[in-house]
Amino acid sequence: MTNEVAVRSSDQGGVTVVELEGEITSVTSAALQERILPLVGRSRTTLIDLSQVPYISSAGLRTLLLVHRRALREQTRTILVGLSEEVRFVMSSTGFLGFFDIRDKAACDPGALRE
Repeated sequence: MTNEVAVRSSDQGGVTVVELEGEITSVTSAALQERILPLVGRSRTTLIDLSQVPYISSAGLRTLLLVHRRALREQTRTILVGLSEEVRFVMSSTGFLGFFDIRDKAACDPGALRE
């Protein structure tokens, strides 16, 4: 386990795409929060790719909740793609899936998400 989640961001067809890699835990969530929150609201849609996130703790869920709240405040939307079975289970068990638009990564073209 590393002490950091890799964050790569790009603008693709008017959509802010954020790719995360690593475990989102109490050790990594504070630094992730500092890096990801400023990206929310840069465009009408933020797509967060979690396909390289094998695990998320309650601290990680809190970070995603803050992303959700920022998007509401900025009047933008957040789409999550690439959820592993474990991440999907944790989010489902805690009621977090309902906060986000969840899509299949293979079927999600950022250019088609523009509004």
